[in-house]
Amino acid sequence: MTGPTIPTPPRLFSEWQGHKREPIMGDIYSHGDICIHFDHAENLYAQWPTPTCIISDGPYGVSGFPGDEPRPDTLGEWYKPHIKAWSQFATPETTLWFWCTEVGWATVHPTLVANGWEYRSCNIWDKGLSHVAGNANTQTLRMFPVVTEVCVHYVRIPTFTSGSRELGMQEWLRHEWRRTGLPFRLANEACGVRNAATRKYLTGDHMWYFPPAEAFARMADYANKHGDPAGRPYFSSDGEAPISAHQWSKMRAKFTCEVGITNVWSAPQVGGAERIQGNRNGMKYKYSSLHGSQKPLKLISQTIRATTDKGDVVWEPFGGLCPGAVVSHDLGRGYRAAEIIPEFYAAAVERLATL
Repeated sequence: MTGPTIPTPPRLFSEWQGHKREPIMGDIYSHGDICIHFDHAENLYAQWPTPTCIISDGPYGVSGFPGDEPRPDTLGEWYKPHIKAWSQFATPETTLWFWCTEVGWATVHPTLVANGWEYRSCNIWDKGLSHVAGNANTQTLRMFPVVTEVCVHYVRIPTFTSGSRELGMQEWLRHEWRRTGLPFRLANEACGVRNAATRKYLTGDHMWYFPPAEAFARMADYANKHGDPAGRPYFSSDGEAPISAHQWSKMRAKFTCEVGITNVWSAPQVGGAERIQGNRNGMKYKYSSLHGSQKPLKLISQTIRATTDKGDVVWEPFGGLCPGAVVSHDLGRGYRAAEIIPEFYAAAVERLATL
């Protein structure tokens, strides 16, 4: 990753809107706490506030837009510096939504895992038959028509340091209780339950559950009162004091599943008034339909609502038409995006400016 490049001074949208000029690298449009940059995202990550949600809709490896990779097999290396930056600036509360084709995602998945992102689920955007009606010659393609994209859900894995070792959460919880010298069964007494603490929170198998903040605080308090005095503090991240219930509650990504939502998202390709056309307000772009894979606001809203609260910050490093900006504005979230294709940037800014 290269260091951030900060435009001095930043060029605001208002300076060029009336002249209909092409955007210049370094242009910024701000609308409250919504900011869209005409710049490379890697120049901006260090400047942006900490993200609670990252929406990645970058290269697919299908030569689908200017700057897209021609093949999916190069995507892992292409995304690597971005993924490293996301890992650096994310917290355990951060969720990543990774849009791509199925094979493109599969190519990038090992890089995400290697950099501390945990796979949660693969969500399928089913665009329906209208997406390919009359446009798919299966005898030539020799496959069923493709009407899907994937939006893959990842969360940042929290890690803990014990001496020279870096431990995952499940291993660290067991390690800390073991250090106390207390039998595991006493964790149930600490939490005021019959056997849930040892069976769920301190188990070493696949049945492990994240301890709720209240249960964690009780275990930590009990351990520090009754455990071997020589090992105190227990369940501490700084060696000075135990992690509080509030701090513990921030050790995993936010998530709320609305009733009726599954991992199959049926929504037609964007059309009508929501579709950004290639000729807008006197600015002639290259395409009659500006963005070939414009995402429905409905789906972007669904992901942001599920993993953020009001006041949280959303990143969209490859903004395109910046649907996250529209949704974040409506939901009261902060937002930061970068885009380097002039037509996309100008249309995204115009879209946000009219809200």
